[in-house]
Parts: sequence; structure tokens; C-alpha cells
Amino acid sequence: MRDLTQPTMVTREDLESFLDRLTAGGATIKEVEPGLWSVRPGGALELDVIVHYNPPVVLLRVKVMDLPGDEAQANAVARRLLELNATDLLHGSYGISGSTIILTEALELGHLDYEEFLAAYESMTLALASHMRELSTFQEAR
Repeated sequence: MRDLTQPTMVTREDLESFLDRLTAGGATIKEVEPGLWSVRPGGALELDVIVHYNPPVVLLRVKVMDLPGDEAQANAVARRLLELNATDLLHGSYGISGSTIILTEALELGHLDYEEFLAAYESMTLALASHMRELSTFQEAR
């Protein structure tokens, strides 16, 4: 008998069903390799949310843009990203990986349900939709 007091970890198949449900909202899903998907949201956003099933977590990651080459601009955008992390993001955070600005989120599989997954995904895509115009001004200043 299964112990109902212990959470059930979300399986790869469960996560695939979460992703399939996103297609109802216009997203397109492509499995890049086992346990790694590229999700293209519907609408005007031309970016891919990478979803990686990596127990005990699922990772969501988006490449936002390249870091400006100019040091002053790079410092200014880094400061702005920290401000956005503190004021605008409910899920995830902006970061810098090498010379790339990314937005990431990690969700624990032990108690994840579709609503929590969807909230994190939508939080990321909505943040990008509202922040991209401002962030792209740093890129244009290169």
C-alpha cells in the first residue's frame, strides 16, 4: 500500500503531460533529447523555454540575450536584472551565464503539480514579454 502522507515525485511522463497541456494555449513543444524539451510560447514571443527533467527538479531556462560587450552597458544591465529579480519576478530569476543573460526557474518534483508548473512557466513568459523592450535597449547600445 502506498503511503499517502508522502508526496509522489512527478515522473517524466507526468511532465510530458504538463507540456502537452501547454499546447492548448498555443505553445509548440519539441523534444530535443530524452528529458529535454524546447517550448515555443504562442504569441509574439520568439524565444524557447528549455525544460529539463533532472530529478529531483525540473529546470526551466530561457536565453534572453547576449550580454552587452561594453563594460558600462554590461554593468548597467546587470544592475537592472538584479532590480527586476527583486521587484518583478514571482518565480525564477535573471542571471548571467558566460556572456548570456538567462532567466531560470527550478521546481521540486516531489510535490509539483500542473498548476505550480503552469504558474512558473507563465510567470517567466509574462516577465519576458514585459521586460524585453527595456532589456533590448541595452543590446542596441553595443
